[in-house]
Amino acid sequence: MLTSTVLSLIASASFSSCTAIARRQSNTTSSSIESCPGYTASNVVQSGSSFTADLNLAGPACNTYGTDIQNLTLSVDYQTGKLTLGSFRFPCHYPGGPGLPCIAIPTADQAHLILLSFATIECLLTISAAQRLHVQIYDQAEQVYQVPDSVLPRPNSSNVDANSSELSFTYTANPFSFAVTRKSSGDVLFNTSGSALVFESQYLRLRTQLPDSPHLYGLGEHTDPFQLNTTNYTRTLWSRDAYTIPTGTNLYGNHPVYFDHRGASGTHGVFLLNSNGMDIKINNTAQTGQYLEYNTLGGIVDLYFMAGPSPTQVSQQYAQVVGLPVMMPYWGFGFHQCRYGMQDVWEVSEVVSNYSAANIPLETMWTDIDYMDYRKVFTLDPDRFPLNLMQELVSTIHSRQQHYIVMVDPAVAYYNYTAFNNGASANAFLKFSNGSIYEGVVWPGPTAFPDWFAPGTQDYWNGEFASFFDATNGVDIDALWIDMNEASNFCHYPCSDPQGYANSNGDPPQPPPVRASPPYPAPGFPANFQPNGTISKRQASGDMLGLPGRDFINPPYQISDAAGSISNLTLNTDLIHANGLAEYDTHNLYGTMMSVVSRNAMLNRRPADRPLVITRSTFAGAGAHVGHWLGDNPATWDGYRISIAEQLEFAALFQVPMVGSDVCGYTAYDTSDQLCARWSMLGAFSPFYRDHQDNEHLAHEFYRSYLPMTNNASRVAINTRYLLLDYIYTALYQQTQDGTPLLNPMFFIYPNDTNTFPLQLQFFFGNALLIAPVTDDNSTSVTYYLPDDIYYDWWTREPVRGNGSYVTEGYVGFDGIPIFYRGGTIIPQRISSANTTAELRKQDFEIVVAPGLDGSASGTLYLDEGNSIDQPQTSNIEFSYEGGVFKMTGSFGYDPGVSIAKITLLGSGGGNSTSTNTSLTTQNKEESKGISLTAEYTTKLA
Repeated sequence: MLTSTVLSLIASASFSSCTAIARRQSNTTSSSIESCPGYTASNVVQSGSSFTADLNLAGPACNTYGTDIQNLTLSVDYQTGKLTLGSFRFPCHYPGGPGLPCIAIPTADQAHLILLSFATIECLLTISAAQRLHVQIYDQAEQVYQVPDSVLPRPNSSNVDANSSELSFTYTANPFSFAVTRKSSGDVLFNTSGSALVFESQYLRLRTQLPDSPHLYGLGEHTDPFQLNTTNYTRTLWSRDAYTIPTGTNLYGNHPVYFDHRGASGTHGVFLLNSNGMDIKINNTAQTGQYLEYNTLGGIVDLYFMAGPSPTQVSQQYAQVVGLPVMMPYWGFGFHQCRYGMQDVWEVSEVVSNYSAANIPLETMWTDIDYMDYRKVFTLDPDRFPLNLMQELVSTIHSRQQHYIVMVDPAVAYYNYTAFNNGASANAFLKFSNGSIYEGVVWPGPTAFPDWFAPGTQDYWNGEFASFFDATNGVDIDALWIDMNEASNFCHYPCSDPQGYANSNGDPPQPPPVRASPPYPAPGFPANFQPNGTISKRQASGDMLGLPGRDFINPPYQISDAAGSISNLTLNTDLIHANGLAEYDTHNLYGTMMSVVSRNAMLNRRPADRPLVITRSTFAGAGAHVGHWLGDNPATWDGYRISIAEQLEFAALFQVPMVGSDVCGYTAYDTSDQLCARWSMLGAFSPFYRDHQDNEHLAHEFYRSYLPMTNNASRVAINTRYLLLDYIYTALYQQTQDGTPLLNPMFFIYPNDTNTFPLQLQFFFGNALLIAPVTDDNSTSVTYYLPDDIYYDWWTREPVRGNGSYVTEGYVGFDGIPIFYRGGTIIPQRISSANTTAELRKQDFEIVVAPGLDGSASGTLYLDEGNSIDQPQTSNIEFSYEGGVFKMTGSFGYDPGVSIAKITLLGSGGGNSTSTNTSLTTQNKEESKGISLTAEYTTKLA
């Protein structure tokens, strides 16, 4: 049956002149922000789907952090977006008479049905609901900087009549304030009254009132609690190289969106499309009450309100605003290995070979910047990573059905070599105002930085990738890792002597000693990788470009940047890009722009293949292009615990689903066997699963002899992950289609259970598997929360009845992790694991039916070739179980070459049953093909 929420949704579905500025008077000084007069609304024009007004400064300018802008424009648009609600039954209507297609019609406008087959009246319901509101406040001359469409394209939308929207916009004219309300409940979601709007040349303030003790999530990137603090809390957004990802500081990326979850009253989201540095303050005082306040260094008010009302629907709606995530290759879900500080190409081969010897599956080997000649991008160290051996390494890895990835940084050595000279010729680098190339300091010493806005940069980047990574004459990588793209700069501002700084700080660092031959055998690799082998060497004016006359280095308002001034340890913020935009305004976009350009460069060299690109710095919408690893995390139990919340933020809130931490920890300490074993188990339930670390601590590849518990745990972890790889691949596919998250916080699945709201140490992998890892230091017990529902233990497959209380497991070995099937779901699993994903795809399926409390269950399976951007054939298979009958329906365009070997029914249909599992074989079990995955199937299970 449709819930009341769904019914409610269906019912509601349905520059020639300078900016006018209030100038400072010579006999006045800047005033307190609280003395700012705000604005008055006039010339209000309201149509069915939009609302505009003029906003004029309501009194004497305060000029606190810049110059007050006199005249603004308010623009409000009621917008729609498609929202998939799931499969529902409706009375069947035969408009053409019996025997013709059945059309199920709900009694609602704007509900669009996709008929799954002529034989069923279970239809996938997608509504085009008016569940998004767009509010902009900008200067009338449109000179103030706005995020370019080229970086974040605005969502396609059909504007709708305000009367049919689930959201209502109201305003007060003098002093101007506005509110956004949920019509169905009357809940006020956003209310700026009581605090004046401040819109200045280098500062913007907007405050909204909130209910007491709100449940807020988002506003990343951060390592603070998943449910945000609501008293005296400041979240700063300004990309920086954040070594050890400390709590309470700004980190690598910027996602100015928050989810406000109000339980049974619904969830809504608020996204501020603004790339300027900002402090977002959340507080509750006796004078102000509970509030959230934006304090930005510029830009405009550009707000998207997403009505939900469920957390999942808010996530879907946010994806429609910033872009649906990009599909990744199937093999990208395999296990990855990297370590900074590899001595030479032989050590890389040793790691690959050692994983095989230890019988631990390895899908992809990575190499950090060690391969470069004195850390210069697009070079090879001729003594330690010579081209001929690198090509042998890659060809051998490929022959083993494995993959290879290297790192590329944005900074190009300021040195007379091909990559620098090509970039200079293409005018692809950032420049000082006098036209000389800007210099910073990164790993290779003095460096230039690509200007991603420059017209020649994409072709320059394409050319370097095409040459250096050429399949025949270069290093034929399979995917890409990009780092240091905040952008990081080792040299402290003003960095007047980059070469001197580099010399005094040892950049580039000296490479390790050259080895004459590999010291250890590398089974499976050619003779050159065995002992005694040999090496064969071979600012302009214009619309929305930003106001003139601003202080780009020391703005009057200082955000809480952990690096100090906003130009410190990054690019100078007074640099002007080739298109006239200031780095001051676009700093937070640098990483995502590198991501887009780099993904395009990968496509240029392999046009048919899905690029897997993993980046460090992100902005809103990055998931439409790349995945993200969580940076230089510490090898501590705190680092282990916070990685759960971080990956939930990116996958469920920020729409960057291909996300994961450096398993076992990157830096700060030598990892322990206990910690690494636990982390290898937890990492198996991250979308992106990679072991990586620095060059200063004990190596922690899973096979190391001094990590015996990790040896065992990693085998169990990877085996379990691979059994479920098609399940999570299907979840990613669904997220690329409609934004449904592949990882879910507990409150996403149980939005009305208040006990789930703060939970950040347990989560859902997909929507069917509850993961409850051991998180206490060195512990073998764990306490987790089970909502009122039926579950089934993954390991024993026994029913477990949750009753909305905490459960303690007294012993969980270091090669274990509590996993539960959620009742009401059907999970496709491989019947057995394999050493590579190529071999995994040859394994048959087991379909596990986990009945819910009502005895029914459902699930999906998406199948395709796994690597191509354009898939000529795909299968979207729907599983259902009800009344003892199992059905498999859907589309069957792709033949995977395997079958369903077994269907397993758990429990006896839910409730408090403790009966044993019934494993049901197919009617044609004696046939090697089992149940075909290319046609519908129905069978009685109970």
